[in-house]
Amino acid sequence: MPQLPVAEIIELAIALMAVGALAGFLAGLFGVGGGAILVPVLYELFRIMDVPLETRMPLCVGTSLAIMIPTAVRSYMTHRKHSSVDMDILRRWTVPILAGVIAGSFIARYAPEQVFKYVFVAVAWSASARLILGKENWKLGDTFPTGPFMKIYGLGIGLLSTLMGIGGGLFSNLLMTMYGKTIHQSVATSSGIAVLISIPGTIGYIYAGWPAAAKFPDSTILQFPLAIGYISLLGAIMVMPTSLLTAPFGAKAAHAMSKRALEIAFGVYLFIMGSRFAIALIYK
Repeated sequence: MPQLPVAEIIELAIALMAVGALAGFLAGLFGVGGGAILVPVLYELFRIMDVPLETRMPLCVGTSLAIMIPTAVRSYMTHRKHSSVDMDILRRWTVPILAGVIAGSFIARYAPEQVFKYVFVAVAWSASARLILGKENWKLGDTFPTGPFMKIYGLGIGLLSTLMGIGGGLFSNLLMTMYGKTIHQSVATSSGIAVLISIPGTIGYIYAGWPAAAKFPDSTILQFPLAIGYISLLGAIMVMPTSLLTAPFGAKAAHAMSKRALEIAFGVYLFIMGSRFAIALIYK
C-alpha cells in the first residue's frame, strides 16, 4: 500500500475539517445532512489514497452517513426551537423510512460501484431542475395523502437517501413543497428525517462493508483511511467536530433567507454536485 508523506496527511486532515465546517453549515441551511457535498469530496480523497474502485463510492456514502449523525441531531434541535418541524409528517414517515434504510443497506452490500453514482446524478439533477425552474403551481396536491402513497414516499426517501449517503432532505424537501408546505418548514422537517436515516444507515453500511473487507485484506479500506466496513474512521473523526460546530449557523441562516432565494441556492448546489459524478461516469 502506498504511504502518504506526513505533510500530505496533515493537508488532508485540514481539508477534511474545512469540508466538515461547510457540510455542517449546509446541513442546517438546506436540511440535507451535508452528505451531498461530503460524498464528492470524500470520493476525491479516497481516490488519492488509492482505495480500490470497487469499494470507493460505497465507502464515501457510508462515511457520509456516519458523519452526519451529530450534525443532523444538532440541526434538528435548532429547528425544533423555532417550532418549524412538522412532527405529524415525521411520525408518519418513521417506519417506512427505516424500512427503506434497511433495504438500501442490503443493496449496498451487493450493488456495483456505478449504481451509487447513477442514483446520485439522477436524483440531484431532477431535484435541481425542480427547485430552480419550479413555480408555485407545480404541485402534487394541497395536502399529503393518508394511505399507501404516504408509506411509499417514506420508503423511497429512506432507500434512495441510503444509496446516496444523504440525510433525506433532497427528497422530503421536494415532496413537502409540492404538497403546499413552505420551504422553511420543509427544511426543518428534513433535519429530523436526517436523524432517522443517518443512524441506522451507518449501522447498515458497517454490515454492507464486511464482504469488501474480506475481499481486499491488504488494501486501504482496512488500513488508511482506517475503516470499519464502509465507514472511514479517519473521515468521520476529522469532519464531525467542525460540522457539528457550524450546523446551527446554517439553520439560523435558513430562517433569515427568503423562500425563493433558499430554493435557488439549494438547486444550484445540487446541480454542481450531480455534475461531478456525471463527469466521473463519462470519464472512468
